[in-house]
Amino acid sequence: MTARYPFFRIPMTRRPISLCVITQNEADRIRDCLLSAAPFCDDMVVVDGGSTDDTVAIAEAAGARVIHRPFDGFRSQKAFAVAQAKNDWVLCLDADERVGADLRAAIEQVADAGFGAAGYRFHRRNDFFGRFMRHGNAGADKVLRLFDRRQGGWRGPREIHESVSLDGDVRMLPGFLDHYPYRSLSELMAKQERYAHMMATEEFAAGKRATLGQIVVSPMWRFFRGYVLRAGFLDGWRGIVYALLRVEYVRRKYVKLWLLQHGQKA
Repeated sequence: MTARYPFFRIPMTRRPISLCVITQNEADRIRDCLLSAAPFCDDMVVVDGGSTDDTVAIAEAAGARVIHRPFDGFRSQKAFAVAQAKNDWVLCLDADERVGADLRAAIEQVADAGFGAAGYRFHRRNDFFGRFMRHGNAGADKVLRLFDRRQGGWRGPREIHESVSLDGDVRMLPGFLDHYPYRSLSELMAKQERYAHMMATEEFAAGKRATLGQIVVSPMWRFFRGYVLRAGFLDGWRGIVYALLRVEYVRRKYVKLWLLQHGQKA
């Protein structure tokens, strides 16, 4: 016996999974994100922070339940999305991410077996202007996105660069989560500015302070670590461009923190 779902048929013996995604003006990316997980998710939740494009209509047409909630932080928004899921097992994605074929097969396999851990990590590979980066700070990283919400979730005080923490065992799955974070250089720069501001504000509120030495040395270290120690140079022109852009992000974060601690606007 099978359960019906838009475009797919899911075996009833499989442990059910809810897909949780937060969005804001993702009309060009949300459909591909949802469809990449639809084969093994019988419930899809999209929490929209106030899109002014067709994000909501496209998500609903793909079979998702859309819930409107003003954005108040990445961690809070994702935690809210998980709370709205119909199932205890959830997969959390961003709208610019896609479940690759090998990862999908691995998720289906552990779901068919009833899982065996509190959660699962897998590699995420990051696209940078037409190619997945293999080295440097942009090389494939590990993310924890599939988990039993009864054993943890999006916890902690940080609203940016948020992560999942669990109380039980976490295992690794094969395959890749494909990440397409930037539509253009202008979008990349705007996102870095927003993230640098959020990080500086959050660190200032937590009592952290910047020094002039950090403003000078930290960006240089970020470049050396990514481009040299982690072999970012092997990614060709993309490697040097990415490394230089990350230098600018780190510099902005510390300069903003310096300004805040001296009573200036960041």
